Amino acid sequence: MSYKIGEIAKLTDLTTRTVRYYEGLGLLGKRESRPNGQIRSFDNTDLERLKKIQILKDLGLSLEEIGEVIELYFTDGQILEGKRQVIQILKGHIEAAEGKIEELSAFKRECERNILKLETIIAHSEKN
Repeated sequence: MSYKIGEIAKLTDLTTRTVRYYEGLGLLGKRESRPNGQIRSFDNTDLERLKKIQILKDLGLSLEEIGEVIELYFTDGQILEGKRQVIQILKGHIEAAEGKIEELSAFKRECERNILKLETIIAHSEKN
């Protein structure tokens, strides 16, 4: 089936601008060049790719990361490899999050120490 950009946007709950953006990033795969002024045409494969992009975004992947794995989902015999790569990306996200949590915990401890110091100074000043 063939869809105009407005139709495919509506079917995927995306804006036409987002569909164009994803197309420009190459996330919709190889596109035939179309002469200027010709209406964009999308098919069921494009619809499935847009849905997969949304699923991968919901998993927390960036558009760049999606670009690294999206083709695997649409290449025969590569779907499991795509899932394996997504797992590796998500493990990287966890590692980065753990690093940020440690940094924030250290910052919190430092703030608590500074509060304690300032409260001690204030209490000492009030006694004098």
